[in-house]
Amino acid sequence: MHIHRRLVAPACAALVAVALTPAFAQPAFPSKPVTIVAAFPPGGTVDLLARTLGPKLGDEWKQPVVVENKAGASGIVGSQFVQRAAPDGHVLMVIPITHVTNSSLMKSVPFDPLKDFTPVTLLASLPIMLVANKSLPVKSVGELIAYAKANPGKLNCGSGGNGTSQHLACELFKSSARVDIKHIPYKGNAAAMTDVIGGQIELLFDQMATAVPHVKGDRVRALAVTTATRSPAMPEVPTVAESGVPGFETTAWFGVVGPAGMPRDLVDRIQGSFARALAQPDIREKLAAQGLTLVGNRADEFGPFMQVEMAKWAKVIQEAGIRLE
Repeated sequence: MHIHRRLVAPACAALVAVALTPAFAQPAFPSKPVTIVAAFPPGGTVDLLARTLGPKLGDEWKQPVVVENKAGASGIVGSQFVQRAAPDGHVLMVIPITHVTNSSLMKSVPFDPLKDFTPVTLLASLPIMLVANKSLPVKSVGELIAYAKANPGKLNCGSGGNGTSQHLACELFKSSARVDIKHIPYKGNAAAMTDVIGGQIELLFDQMATAVPHVKGDRVRALAVTTATRSPAMPEVPTVAESGVPGFETTAWFGVVGPAGMPRDLVDRIQGSFARALAQPDIREKLAAQGLTLVGNRADEFGPFMQVEMAKWAKVIQEAGIRLE
């Protein structure tokens, strides 16, 4: 079939124009102040990461970086704000694990945590430690499992609240080890730790940063950490996986997302800025003091990670029958 040459030239010109249009239409980044949404109240790890990294990003981008706390509904209020923003990089959000678990924990969530957002980078993870009341007659995960199976339903495992990473770690342990342990939600991990020390409950999955001082103070007993490898902070404490529950691994984690539809080159540039900020010695020192393990990986690594986490916890949540109102 022959196509007339006079038709080909205009068509090619049109294709070239279409191909070039996005490059000219897309504004430079950043062309105005950048907002980083922390969808939780001040004082938590989400807020800490946003406010610690914000000034470093502002220095590199030569634009103010403003952190806005838009708390409510386990992060949904802030997420909706970001979902509706233009995908030009000027509105970003620091997210915790609840970003991918809310849709399983709640009856309905007004967005798809994967399709309605653009993954940018996994910022950091926070190891979790399983601690026990000192009077509980167990000194290892193996002994705990044996004790729990001999005393079904008699042990209580606290957490900082329903749906938290600590609660999910407890439920994952129960299903993986096949033990009957009752979950007791508290309003914050500090209250739960107080009751472990006092003997009102026997067990707690707590963030390492807050658990370690109580372990070193001989107020609670460390049984294991939930990471794949032992923690450099307390290398004498084994992992849950090596203690009789093969494949067990979970951490609290925090990442960055933007609205859906952000161009790949823009995402790569923003990811690079976050990675460079995380590499600064003063940033590493400050965040490591909080027990955080810094990551700063690429978007094409963070996206699949979120997919795996969403599927993993959906199964745990369904099996445990957890539901948030």
